[in-house]
Amino acid sequence: MSVTLVQGSDPSLRDREVQRLVDELLGGDDRSFALDDHTLASRRRAGDAAPETADDADDRGGEGSTELPAFAALTTALQSPPFMTAARVVVVREIGNATTEQAQWLAGWIADPLDGVHLVLVTGGGRVPAALDKAIKAYAQVVGPASESTSEVLQHQLRDAHLKLEPAAAKQVAAHLGDDAGRVPELVDLLHSTYGDDAALSLDDVEQYLGELGTAGRFDLTNAIDRADVGSALETLHRMLTSTSASQPKPLHPMQIMASLVYQYLRLLRLDDPNVVTKEHAAAALGMKTAGGARFPLESAKRLGTDGLREAVDLLAQAELDLRGASGLDDQVVIEVLVARLAALSRRSGRR
Repeated sequence: MSVTLVQGSDPSLRDREVQRLVDELLGGDDRSFALDDHTLASRRRAGDAAPETADDADDRGGEGSTELPAFAALTTALQSPPFMTAARVVVVREIGNATTEQAQWLAGWIADPLDGVHLVLVTGGGRVPAALDKAIKAYAQVVGPASESTSEVLQHQLRDAHLKLEPAAAKQVAAHLGDDAGRVPELVDLLHSTYGDDAALSLDDVEQYLGELGTAGRFDLTNAIDRADVGSALETLHRMLTSTSASQPKPLHPMQIMASLVYQYLRLLRLDDPNVVTKEHAAAALGMKTAGGARFPLESAKRLGTDGLREAVDLLAQAELDLRGASGLDDQVVIEVLVARLAALSRRSGRR
């Protein structure tokens, strides 16, 4: 197929998939002749009054232009047949940055591609314009990382590298990296270069190579709260407030975590209904397509009960006021106290 879309939320894993696909398409061809790699620049830049218009002007090569505009170079590559190679591969990254005109041009090329040219589109940059999205759905093959779960990526990478981790070591690696699955391939490569093929590694063998703590996700926090594990909930919160990754370049702000918690408890409130008894009822109430994932929120709602949910809402409301300056406490202290109180509430509700 002439057009392939590479998608994925983790930039590191997505880039590895792009590399794999490009290597496959190139075969043994010389990369300097056969590969063109382009990144669409962001349409919004600091100080631009009309970012899209400004970028369009840049792409047309306006007055004072000193080099071939980026999109002009891209269109030239897509309209040039292979030279001294069997095929040409053109990679276009950050396609969500495409302007309306750029998207329309790419959509037209996708509908009628040049023989011998393979176009690899890579997600990123924002929402894909409608014209390009429609062409991709009609003509493109879609690929991506087999998984973005840290544990699953770890299993795949260890198998490919012919390494084995003891259960305690594998568990610690997954817990340490958290949601930062993009760091797994680099870690496994390092372990392989250090210990060689067919090594069976213990926790002591791998611990020194783990580096900084990875990011934690919203569900890690709410699951710890639901388990009434105050220590784990606060540890997860700290990681969310301090850690970064390729997919999360900045630590989360307490207000962002607050928004996640509010969303979680609003979902539980929708299940506080005597008519919601089964996981199928819960899935319907939450607008979920399948019932499998509805069991856990249903159990949480039933365990907290109406009184517990009312208390949780009161805690959330007070914390939001405190984050807006009502108490004068530091934002991090406010969110820590909230998380500890919600976890303690889960413990009391479990006892009831």
